Amino acid sequence: MHGSHGERQLQRMFGSEKRAAAFYENQMLDHLSPLMQTFIAKQEMMFVATADSQGNCDMSFRAGLPGFIHVVDTKTLIYPEYRGNGVYASLGNIYENPHIGLLFVDFFEHKIGLHVNGGASIIENEGLHMCPGVPEQVAMYLQEKEGGKAERWVLVKVDEAYIHCSKHIPLLRKIDGEVDWGTDDEKQKGGDFFKAKSYKQRCYRPTP
Repeated sequence: MHGSHGERQLQRMFGSEKRAAAFYENQMLDHLSPLMQTFIAKQEMMFVATADSQGNCDMSFRAGLPGFIHVVDTKTLIYPEYRGNGVYASLGNIYENPHIGLLFVDFFEHKIGLHVNGGASIIENEGLHMCPGVPEQVAMYLQEKEGGKAERWVLVKVDEAYIHCSKHIPLLRKIDGEVDWGTDDEKQKGGDFFKAKSYKQRCYRPTP
């Protein structure tokens, strides 16, 4: 049976069981179809949803060159983790709770999205070539392709894959520019755009 208990409860409450059943039957797969694989191979960004063992959620953004999310087979994806802010929010959640949701959105050509839900595991660079589910030639290709930029990897075993409709996805225009993937330059990284540091200093100043 498709869908969580909560989904089915609300479908009954709101009278959408028939529509939901049609969606499950016609649009939801437990693997990546050839067209889905081709779509993913072209993507330069994705949104990553994780939660810790208590269910506290986090949504993050990942980007890279086209194909940075690599389709290993119909049930397996792998993507690199680059140098970040050192918090490891997504990886920390995966460490506690393997459930992961990926959302790919094509803003530039087809105005369509793809959801991929499954189970994730963290793979260190040195263990990539020994990782079950990643053929050695694939591991060699990935390490060569990333050129040392990847600090580690996330392997995703696919449970669900389904469309995100185009109705409200805006059509955007891409402007090409150089990306320094490993930079620590505050300006390139956005710096303290929301002035959180000075805000905290003002608002949380200890009382004398």
